[in-house]
Amino acid sequence: MSILLDRDTRVIVQGITGRMARFHTMDMLNYGTNVVGGVVPGKGGETVEGVPVFDTVKQAVEATGAEASLVFVPPPFAADSIMEAADAGIRYCACITDGIPAQDMIRVKRYMYRYPKDKRMVLTGPNCAGTISPGKALLGIMPGHIYLPGNVGIIGRSGTLGYEAAAQLKERGIGVSTSVGIGGDPINGSSFRDILERFEWDEDTEVIAMIGEIGGPQEAEAAEYIRDHISKPVIAYVAGLTAPKGRTMGHAGAIISAFGESASEKVEILSAAGVTVAENPAVIGETIARVMRKAA
Repeated sequence: MSILLDRDTRVIVQGITGRMARFHTMDMLNYGTNVVGGVVPGKGGETVEGVPVFDTVKQAVEATGAEASLVFVPPPFAADSIMEAADAGIRYCACITDGIPAQDMIRVKRYMYRYPKDKRMVLTGPNCAGTISPGKALLGIMPGHIYLPGNVGIIGRSGTLGYEAAAQLKERGIGVSTSVGIGGDPINGSSFRDILERFEWDEDTEVIAMIGEIGGPQEAEAAEYIRDHISKPVIAYVAGLTAPKGRTMGHAGAIISAFGESASEKVEILSAAGVTVAENPAVIGETIARVMRKAA
């Protein structure tokens, strides 16, 4: 079972006519993702890589039955595109766009909470790598060839460290059930806690790997949830042990401003909740493999 998408999920790409969107649409098609349409206002009737383009998400959903969307829209317009997807009945949306103003994401979060929980669109990102269910479907910009199908669920704020974890697992013959990039911005659609809950109930996921980083309360909130609600082994790596307080490091959300937001504090909090923490990025795969052997 896939927690967010599988080979039958009907996908659209918002902003499909852009150069990078075209490239990754072709990559998703080659991987086997069921891409059924694209959306660019004013370009309805065109095609991209054989995929029909529509003027609105509503038109795309009505014509194709789309359930998921990948947002490749420039920052000034990305928030409106996410809300348009929610209005059209899209069930899962991943936003790749980097640089969306925080105020725009506050507006998106408030807008989505107008819907009851059972009808609310799941959003990951912005500033994320997307989601992949290896061997089934890719919704995003992940390099699909580094992922083996298997039983490790990955959640990451950092896309590249998520790739590193997957590649190290592949070297050891260990596969991934689903890998979800939640993004590194301070305000995003889904938290560690949201995806942890999905992995806990996923029968194909036996072990969960968290890739965190400095800044924000997400890892601390995840630790509390793991302690009280997660029965599966959890391994974590937190980037930024040498980052100075008050300096932004890469991601917009990676800035230490309060207690519990430094890497060392997050490691301490996660360890206290029973999470096995990898000492550095080079041993993420080795640490996961060791925990899996002990759990077997």
